Amino acid sequence: MSENQKHSPRNLWTSRFAFIMVTAGAAVGLGNIWKFPYMAGNNGGGVFVLAYLIFIVLIGIPAMIAELMIGRRGRQNAVNTLALLARHANHTTAWQGLGWLGSVALLMVLSFYSVVAGWSIAYLIYAFQGLFIQASPHEILGIWTALLASPLALTGWHTIFMFLTMGVIALGVNAGIERASRWMMPGLFLILILLVIYSAIEGNVVQAWKFLFSFKMKDLTAHAIIDAMGQAFFSLATGAGCILIYGSYLSKKTNIVSTVLIISVLDVLVAILAGLAIFPIVFSHGLAPESGPGLMFHVLPIAFSHMPGSQIIGICFFILLIFAAWTSSISMGEPLVALLNERWKISRPQAAFYVGFAAWLFGLASVLSFNVWQEVKIFGRWGVFQVLTDIPTNILLPIGAFLFCIFAGWIMAEPEVRDEFGQKYPKVYVAWHFAIRYIAPLGILIVFIANFF
Repeated sequence: MSENQKHSPRNLWTSRFAFIMVTAGAAVGLGNIWKFPYMAGNNGGGVFVLAYLIFIVLIGIPAMIAELMIGRRGRQNAVNTLALLARHANHTTAWQGLGWLGSVALLMVLSFYSVVAGWSIAYLIYAFQGLFIQASPHEILGIWTALLASPLALTGWHTIFMFLTMGVIALGVNAGIERASRWMMPGLFLILILLVIYSAIEGNVVQAWKFLFSFKMKDLTAHAIIDAMGQAFFSLATGAGCILIYGSYLSKKTNIVSTVLIISVLDVLVAILAGLAIFPIVFSHGLAPESGPGLMFHVLPIAFSHMPGSQIIGICFFILLIFAAWTSSISMGEPLVALLNERWKISRPQAAFYVGFAAWLFGLASVLSFNVWQEVKIFGRWGVFQVLTDIPTNILLPIGAFLFCIFAGWIMAEPEVRDEFGQKYPKVYVAWHFAIRYIAPLGILIVFIANFF
């Protein structure tokens, strides 16, 4: 019995389907629903989409395979796993610092992600109440402004979402995470497909299609390429240990390569379907395709307000957002809970409470950044929320992803890498090994540097 097996008294996913659902849930998040369509439309449409798909293959998929195989080999939390595998390869156990770096990044991301996801819960309630029906743009803007101006309301929705997230994690791998993802992910796809069909009937699907997929060589700019590379890198949730911990629950019988390909296709499919669901509605009402919260919580409710069946469509859309945010936030909390559970023998429910409370407390800074601290500028330049989001997403996660690629490509023992990859696709292994050693680290480095210019 190998050392990594002796240290792995843990549950495994009950099936390959279950693993695909939970891992796709980790990858599919709020960014797929609004960020991908907006970035595609503002970076050359078809040029951006093509570049994005290429970088998914060259960077996203190799990085996800690497993190999964590290997790499955170590069968423990990120910190213990990296120390264990480094020791197997006769390298310093200081590599466990990468696990700690990922933990800090996850706590920061979960803290502000919960606040943003809380907006979706608030808007779902508003949709049920019919607040958007026949409402004027001024009234809808007032709803959005009033929500952000209220620390109490934002804290309440933030608290509810954090409770939902940590409640699932506290139930465990099979009874909590797996069971929730088994119905949330199919539900997400069903709602998304229904919205696409509705948008095709009621919206301007032709203009939306052109907006997303028009291919013009003049749009092939350095900015578009960098953005496509960045979107591909962040799209599959690599770099912080989310995929590693899910890999640690993966059966040895499951083929990592083919499974990652399925997850990647699902992730890309959600992003493209989201664009085809959102922009026909936006364009049919002559509205601007704004990015971020403005698109989800200001522009779309205006469109919903005067559409047939607007209340039902609004309810479906915000349920979609909640599902996307919920599955992603679960994947952020699980590595932290596993760390407390395995390193300090804290029970899973207790660990979930500690992690949830820490992220909730840290999230209050994001809450206050929209009202009480709205005028506060860090170094006289950056808002509080911008700093809280940019540090983990633009600094910690790229560093983490870069180091995971280096670990899998250069540090991890070659026999262990080959054993986890499998012997079925020898040529694919050669291509992956080259990508994880050279292409993926270089691409991540370029994105990291480009974020500062």
